[in-house]
Amino acid sequence: MQSSTNSEEFYSKLKAQLYETSSWPTAYLFKFIVTSEQHKIDKIESIFDNMGAVITSTPSKKGTYMSISINVVMQSPETVIGKYQLVASQVEGVISL
Repeated sequence: MQSSTNSEEFYSKLKAQLYETSSWPTAYLFKFIVTSEQHKIDKIESIFDNMGAVITSTPSKKGTYMSISINVVMQSPETVIGKYQLVASQVEGVISL
């Protein structure tokens, strides 16, 4: 229960920051780090399908992890948060930056 409260607080603060720092709609850069398992990379990419996203993947030095950058036009802070929550719920062990 505590982690749920922390998540809600985090997303609430993020939403406020996004409203303060950007005019919407705007291009937004998502960054994720996952282990270099192709199914995890594919899942993240599929979440952003049909959105006109520019996706760049960069392996770590040893190839153990993959950094995924996704630049896409988002309509509002709520849609940004929705994508972060969707990725977190569908990709085990993902780190959102």
